[in-house]
Amino acid sequence: MLGGTVYKRRALKAVIIRVFIDYGGVKVGVLSIHHVSLVVADTQRAVNFYHGVLGLEVCQDRPDLGFPGAWLSIGEQQIHLLEVVVNPGAVDRPVHGGRDRHLAMSVDDLSDVEQKLNAQEICFTRSRSGRQALFCRDPDGNGVELIQSDLM
Repeated sequence: MLGGTVYKRRALKAVIIRVFIDYGGVKVGVLSIHHVSLVVADTQRAVNFYHGVLGLEVCQDRPDLGFPGAWLSIGEQQIHLLEVVVNPGAVDRPVHGGRDRHLAMSVDDLSDVEQKLNAQEICFTRSRSGRQALFCRDPDGNGVELIQSDLM
């Protein structure tokens, strides 16, 4: 949502929309999200969720960064899974992922996603906003929002 208008990526393939952020008088042209990094306890377990359940493609060109991890593709964007030790922050995280830090992904068939989550016995909640969306958590507790794309 930008200025009250929903910009549809596929409808604007030929047009690059620049979002300008005013930071200390310097304008930075933000084009899109490049990647999101998530801290995970077990790379393979996280790959089983993001690749095995959600169907993201594993990138084979991840360089050796000195720690375990994986990169997965979502269209032109990526999710970087980082198996590193960090301070976990808040101990008690809300059950409903929409009230916590989370990653949001558009999906082409939300009912298909629901079936896959149910088959894997992954708990989820529906969006309370009335949108066609649901929230779940990956194996490491990161919030994941899956939103029905209106482009399909």
